[in-house]
Amino acid sequence: MNHLKSIPVVRPSMPPYEEYIGEIKEIWNSRWLTHSGPKHQALEKKLCEYLDVDNISLFANGHLALELAIDALGLSGEIITTPFTFASTTQAIVRNRLTPVFCDINEDDYTIDVSKIEALITEKTSAIMPVHVYGNVCDVDRIDALAKKYNLKVIYDAAHAFGVKIKDKAVGNFGDMSMFSFHATKVFHTVEGGGLTYSNSKYSQVLSRLRQFGMVGQESVPTIGTNAKMTEIHAAMGLCNLRYINENIAKRGLAVNRYRELLSRVKGLTLCDLQKDISPNYSYFPVLFNKKEFGMNRDEAAALLEKNNILARKYFYPLTNDFGAYQGLFKLQQTPVAKRIADNVLTLPLYADLTVEDVDMICKIILQ
Repeated sequence: MNHLKSIPVVRPSMPPYEEYIGEIKEIWNSRWLTHSGPKHQALEKKLCEYLDVDNISLFANGHLALELAIDALGLSGEIITTPFTFASTTQAIVRNRLTPVFCDINEDDYTIDVSKIEALITEKTSAIMPVHVYGNVCDVDRIDALAKKYNLKVIYDAAHAFGVKIKDKAVGNFGDMSMFSFHATKVFHTVEGGGLTYSNSKYSQVLSRLRQFGMVGQESVPTIGTNAKMTEIHAAMGLCNLRYINENIAKRGLAVNRYRELLSRVKGLTLCDLQKDISPNYSYFPVLFNKKEFGMNRDEAAALLEKNNILARKYFYPLTNDFGAYQGLFKLQQTPVAKRIADNVLTLPLYADLTVEDVDMICKIILQ
């Protein structure tokens, strides 16, 4: 019998309606809708404070932020990255006419396997683009050591890592740049949006030009850019949502703790290890299915949940080095660990409004 209530895999957090209307009222009075207006500037300041970073530049979405990070750093040749990620990570490299080199991932937290990076470095390598996955963070210290040894840039795809800290140091302070996605389904969102954090303030003007067609003022265009500006309407949503971010992360944590309580000792189900010295944001809840031990594979579990109006997601699947778009363009390295994870992982519903009772019901359906 189908469960009547539909539960999505993710659901955007929203501020009170009246609060958002109050936030955008000033926009109606000023008619300043874009071009780094007051809301944009206010959100930059608030995000620098919350993320504990020196600099942040805002963009229309996280993907354009990632593309422009590559551009701003002047990268060329090859970038070492991981295929266990969303399409955007690899697409940003390829759309900049660079070559992605795929490194496998760790068994325990699904981030890039740092022990396999050095063997992939060639004279063409200009950067490493690791991905913080599900809120799990990469081995930033070893990546930093490799980057210094080979004079490489580091751009972190931190789309999943908003608000995460490593030993009380905010995650946006590592590498040359970190990209955060503010898409509607993320822990923090501006409906659509993204940001780049960086310690070297010289990139501020570079990124400002790149997101505004390469223009300086109204009559000078010294470089090629694009249109990647965040609007005032989106920045206003971010200002509202940021007021509730700690509360929403805490709510997500309650759901995650309940999932762990019910599923952590079930034979045939593997949960991500909790990372040491990490302040989590509870962005996703992945479960690895072993049919031989559990009696049901990932696809069967997803289908069973869907019959009960519960939507889980095969995330990330397929690997980006399996995309048809890349066949024949460049060498596609084999990543067996990532392949096994991608073929067996299912992310269960997780969002701030998901109740413990909802989690109980989801787990009951899986376990029965």
